[in-house]
Amino acid sequence: MRIMTPRGPAQVEFDEVERPRLLLVLTHGSAGGVDAPDLLAVRDAALNVGAVVARVTQPFRLAGARAPGSAVRQDEAWEVVLGELRARRPGLPLVQGGRSNGARVACRTAEVVGAVAVVALAFPLHPPGRPEKSRAGELREAGVDVLVVNGDRDPFGVPDAADAARLVVLPGEGHDLKKDPARVGEVVAEWIVGYGAPVSG
Repeated sequence: MRIMTPRGPAQVEFDEVERPRLLLVLTHGSAGGVDAPDLLAVRDAALNVGAVVARVTQPFRLAGARAPGSAVRQDEAWEVVLGELRARRPGLPLVQGGRSNGARVACRTAEVVGAVAVVALAFPLHPPGRPEKSRAGELREAGVDVLVVNGDRDPFGVPDAADAARLVVLPGEGHDLKKDPARVGEVVAEWIVGYGAPVSG
């Protein structure tokens, strides 16, 4: 499914479940796609706990760019996409997230789009080798609970536990979280289930 935004079209891949408890919307990093190993593992695990999962390829990636450009423009497009997705799944609690740059977008827009929680995979705390350029404020200012899953070998750094509702640091993992993506999926599914609606019937 394509959704038109002020920054061009976004592509959405939907995975449905029979009795949905929540809507989980995921997106990619700056140069990656929605088929990254950790995103696919999170999708699979989330489906098993009753989440409808939407994976969003943002307009800048559809256009072939490897950098998102202005945060304001990126967030503007994201808000349009999320408005459309929420309209298609009214009544379901929304959890949104992504990996790396996508995690930043999810944090910055959480309150505006009405998310109840954020999943931040490989949150890029700072540019590699530049710890003074911390982005921890994006976690602290999300306005909702944030789960952070990072590897202990991530050159972008590991956030402080005090800046998230939950921090899980996976040993041996780098920024791509591809050593044991199934573990990433387990961590996320276990956490998001607490934000789902009760199953009726």
